Amino acid sequence: MGNRVSPSDDPLTLGCVEDTLRRSVAEFIGAFTLIFAGAGAGMAFPHNVVPAAFANGLAIAIMVSALGHISGGHFNPAITLGFLFTRRIEPRIAGAYWVAQFGGAAVAALFLKWIFPSVLQTSAHLGAPALSPAITSGQGVALEMVMTFFLVLAVFATAVDPRGTFKAIAGLAIGLTITMDVFFGGGLTGAAMNPARAFGPQLVGDFWSDAWIWYVGPAVGGVVAALLYQWVYLRPLEPEPVGPPETGVEEPGPGRSAVS
Repeated sequence: MGNRVSPSDDPLTLGCVEDTLRRSVAEFIGAFTLIFAGAGAGMAFPHNVVPAAFANGLAIAIMVSALGHISGGHFNPAITLGFLFTRRIEPRIAGAYWVAQFGGAAVAALFLKWIFPSVLQTSAHLGAPALSPAITSGQGVALEMVMTFFLVLAVFATAVDPRGTFKAIAGLAIGLTITMDVFFGGGLTGAAMNPARAFGPQLVGDFWSDAWIWYVGPAVGGVVAALLYQWVYLRPLEPEPVGPPETGVEEPGPGRSAVS
């Protein structure tokens, strides 16, 4: 009898594990950067939305440009969920991404807790998003849905669509979308658009008021945007035949093989 190879010794299995780990580390770094810079700016300038808007947007723009070719540059469980619903990522990799994203957010929040004085931690809720008294929780979750919709739509249009401009401006476009959203919604919901962005400061600072808003809103908005873009713009369409029908051969045009 031949030697039986254990699944753990299978080179293909080891390669998949190594690739998933490599991608997950990139997601951890990106999520860490977002929470460290975004929540940190919110703590340093608690009454000024401008630094937070630019810090969040620049963090994502830089990390997508730097690490997007490794993991796709999600850094956001809502984006990963959209990819999962459109079957653009395997469930096991999506699970690894979520662990990395939430883990990176928690570690970044721990750093912020260590760096900032306790008075700022309390007053700014460690950078956790908060609901303005001017709006209801229903309005807050709807706002997070809409803002995340914009974000995921930008991701699919620039980084997923092969007609997009991933190598050129994807990071910039995604970062600017976040900046736009924070300028508008930062004073109303904190404009998280990202469950990990909320989770890290909430967990470490133990600030869970209206916490469901920043999980339900981004999840729904992200999935709707992903499915909409997938079905309206990315759904594979059969090319119109250009060959004579009497030959029984459909010639789909340059770059595609003829089908008999």
